[in-house]
Amino acid sequence: MRSAMWICGAPGKRRSYLSPGTEEGSESQSGLTTRLPKAGETILGHKFFVGFGGKGANQCVQSARLGAKTSLICKVGNDSFGNDYVDNLKKNGISTAFVGQTADAATGTASIIVNSEGQNVIVIVPGANLLLNFEDLKRASDVICKAKVVVCQLEITPAISLEALKMARASGVKTLFNPAPALADLDPQFYTYSDIFCCNETEAEILTGIPVGNLEDAEKVGRMLLERGCKLVIVTLGAEGCMMISGEEPIPKHVPAGKVRAVDTTGAGDSFVGALAFYLAYYPKLSMEEMIRKSNCVASVRGL
Repeated sequence: MRSAMWICGAPGKRRSYLSPGTEEGSESQSGLTTRLPKAGETILGHKFFVGFGGKGANQCVQSARLGAKTSLICKVGNDSFGNDYVDNLKKNGISTAFVGQTADAATGTASIIVNSEGQNVIVIVPGANLLLNFEDLKRASDVICKAKVVVCQLEITPAISLEALKMARASGVKTLFNPAPALADLDPQFYTYSDIFCCNETEAEILTGIPVGNLEDAEKVGRMLLERGCKLVIVTLGAEGCMMISGEEPIPKHVPAGKVRAVDTTGAGDSFVGALAFYLAYYPKLSMEEMIRKSNCVASVRGL
């Protein structure tokens, strides 16, 4: 049995997790600057590089590097970016059996600007990610239903992600949902079909209308999401760690993160989700608090 799987709108798929998302199989173009530009402003940067990215793909790679057997369900363009992306997934030990390539759209891209404090702004062009469809899911149904964990995001068409969660739930597969990029009008079924609902402060505010500036705000968000049908909610708080709350343990719990000097926080949240999926699949007897603590450590290293 596979340990986890992802469904994403990127160019690759993992055998252990299922993650759908628009940036999942995207080429990342990053520029480093001393500060982030204001609207209409042009500033000088000091470094530029191109790499592989996409939320689902990042999460999947992180889990695979921790030792998970993973599959990625996604779609990329029939172009040089797409070819390179598939090769990179294979180098990371990820199954590409359900990574489709299409001539109807280019491989998704993400343009990232990072300042000297490690903060970033990101613009995503989904491209082929949005062409992942229900037929693609049907072809991957055996892998989805035999996974231990299925991870989904919103970087592909939301209805595809929701269907993947439903397929997993129907087969008794644990579901982990990362609502990114967040939608204010998110289909309510996402709350009920997610065993674990994991969002960051920005996503939490978009979903609930509650600005998250401290732990108390995160607790309010958690309670509201439980009322919407979530079983267990995790709100990631950057350097402050995470807040977790569940229907079984309605008293919010703060899980702090270790103190590090951030160099680049890009992908740190994806590392957290990928690590959490790994622990859910391979160390299910650990307490959720311990899984989150270990995932915080993995994410902290990513931000160094």
